[in-house]
Amino acid sequence: MIKSAAREDVAYPIIGNTVSHVVELILAENRHVLGQVSAAALERFVSLLTDANRIFVVGEGRSGLAVRMFAMRLMHLGYHVYVVGETTTPALRRDDLLIACSGSGTTSGVLTMTTTAHLTGGRIAVVTTAPKSSLGHIADVVITIPAAAKQDHSQQYSEQFAGSLFEQAVLLLFDAICHALVHSLGKNTETLWSMHANLE
Repeated sequence: MIKSAAREDVAYPIIGNTVSHVVELILAENRHVLGQVSAAALERFVSLLTDANRIFVVGEGRSGLAVRMFAMRLMHLGYHVYVVGETTTPALRRDDLLIACSGSGTTSGVLTMTTTAHLTGGRIAVVTTAPKSSLGHIADVVITIPAAAKQDHSQQYSEQFAGSLFEQAVLLLFDAICHALVHSLGKNTETLWSMHANLE
């Protein structure tokens, strides 16, 4: 005999309580690390952003997904922005800005492309946990998020798995920057929506 489905609100009380606890943990960890991000670095970052002819973003894995979401919002704000690796992405030139996202600061593909951009004369903004890393050394500005990189399993900086806290903090920080830019650029919801994709 097939048993009737359990009521949704009592089906998984242990999982539900655990998730609720973990949500509070994640929010607390993000508040902690984002509260330590340098205001001066953010000002420099926004200055490079607004002065750039064009903006390019690069990252791998979940960090790459976060920086791609940032690129989408920058497009909504009216910036000329490209994701490195896409077939329609043009050549980076002098005075363009490359935003490189890597928790470790040593991700090989990101480092290779960032080095090329640096040698071309592009400006470099790096978001990382490791400001003294290879990426940090060639950056015009480094935004340091003091979270664990994915290779750090010590749980010294976060109780979450691998680089989860860094990736979450990157997304939240980028969204906060975009929200601030909406007001400073005199934009509103309607002007952003007019830039949203309509071939969906």
